[in-house]
Amino acid sequence: MKILIIGGVAGGATAATRLRRLSEENEVIIFEKGEYVSFANCGLPYYISGTIENRDSLLLQTPESLNERYRLDVRVLSEVINIDIEKKEISVRDLKTNNEYVESYDKLLLSPGAEPIRPPFEGINSDKIFTLRNVPDVDKIVEKVQKAQSFVVVGGGFIGLEVAENLIEAGKQVSLVELSNQVMAPVDYDIASFVHEKADEKGLELYLEQGVQKFYDNGNQIEVFLNNGSSILTDAVVLAIGVKPETQLAKAAGLMLGETGGILVNEFLQTSNADIYAVGDAIEVAHYIHKKKVLIPLAWPANRQGRIVADNIVLGNKYKYSGSLGSSILKFFELSIASTGLNEKLLKRNNIPFQTAIVTRGHHAGYYPGAKNMVLKLIFDETGKVLGAQAVGEKGVDKRIDVIATAIKGNLNVYDLQEIEITYAPPYNSAKDIVNIAGYTAANMLEGDLEMINYDTMEEFVKESNAILLDVRTNNEFSKGHILGAMNLPLDDLRDNLNLLDKRNKYVVYCQVGLRGYLAYKILKNNGFNVVNLNGGYHLWNKVKPIVLPETVSL
Repeated sequence: MKILIIGGVAGGATAATRLRRLSEENEVIIFEKGEYVSFANCGLPYYISGTIENRDSLLLQTPESLNERYRLDVRVLSEVINIDIEKKEISVRDLKTNNEYVESYDKLLLSPGAEPIRPPFEGINSDKIFTLRNVPDVDKIVEKVQKAQSFVVVGGGFIGLEVAENLIEAGKQVSLVELSNQVMAPVDYDIASFVHEKADEKGLELYLEQGVQKFYDNGNQIEVFLNNGSSILTDAVVLAIGVKPETQLAKAAGLMLGETGGILVNEFLQTSNADIYAVGDAIEVAHYIHKKKVLIPLAWPANRQGRIVADNIVLGNKYKYSGSLGSSILKFFELSIASTGLNEKLLKRNNIPFQTAIVTRGHHAGYYPGAKNMVLKLIFDETGKVLGAQAVGEKGVDKRIDVIATAIKGNLNVYDLQEIEITYAPPYNSAKDIVNIAGYTAANMLEGDLEMINYDTMEEFVKESNAILLDVRTNNEFSKGHILGAMNLPLDDLRDNLNLLDKRNKYVVYCQVGLRGYLAYKILKNNGFNVVNLNGGYHLWNKVKPIVLPETVSL
């Protein structure tokens, strides 16, 4: 069997090597438009700062290494310009010679990836504007870094934030423009607020809720005009608005595209033509949780899909792709920010009811030196099904989101999270992991043992119910900062001062991160008070600061 693969990197290269492991007989040819067939595109931003010093370490495989080990025919600088479905042939342009030739196939795999979005702004073709998709792109940016002192990054997604971080690490002045009210769309505003705070700390100037209108070359610099009438004069611009699937070849061949604009595939990753498969950033997939069609341009799905397709080509359609969760993580200076599943924005957009539990704990035992707090947000429905999770902190974030992503794939619910038996020793964990604590909190909410209120609904709740904010932290903590309008009654003094409270009132109780607030909630509830607990506590509130409430109430 003769199998042609269009595009290398994650999906195509993974499929090719798996095909060879399955059979020594099949002829496998990879066509790659660029110079590099397999490179670490996720590592490119770190070459900008010199964190990754050796450029060659980004090159995972070469045509020579793939041929030597796997006997694969790898043709770089070879652009596939046409697919003839009826003849089962592709037309290829050799970019070294500009000659064209035809190659037949029995099976064809499309792995063209995605391309950076370049909106038709005035001035978009300036040589001072860069994108980052491949090794030649990063070479151009690194060359510019040697000469330029200031950069504007357009887009606050993963690539935009990673590029901004590494430019700052390289000693550059950096501004970031983002049309949304937050960076990092996979997480909700409350979790993104930690990134906003870190950006301010590191000198990254954020222009949120502002978009680019046009660019204008101004001598050795370029001026970025924003939609609020202001502009930024800088030495260079990196566009990181996002990516769109490379579908021109598939569309021209008559293959069907899906509702999201990606290549339509079935559960076996076949396109609308049974002899053509597709994988990676170019395809439309079903989200694992709500089954709706989405585009998820991430490395894990592409690698998994590549292996599945190879098996299906050689063994027949035996293996189905079950959908993508979109599990992702970002390093941003000292912070790690990770998520899996659906966030609040997507759930609201799809009219899916949900609740959230936000807990804060150290990444290992607090009494062992070096413990770093992390915030974990668990999202679930009324049955206890886990819909998603987000976490932010300096240590241990990846481990917890990985556990929850595994739990989702294993169809575990919030009650099961309480039962996950973690490894424990003080340098690694606490006896009750933050995932267990999130499970306990969610279960308490579902069973009516805990009523939570979120930061974005508290203003309305306080106004409508005339509720009183009750801060149960110490007097010293309270004096250093609190929610305006709150009264202070430390937890350890609460039982002895219940007479100062009125059971006719409603109370919103909070502490620093939630534990003392929960204990105060139980004391008040058990004594007949009408009370709710603030999700995430003052620590989270202080990041988002959504409203200003009346002046402090004194006892």
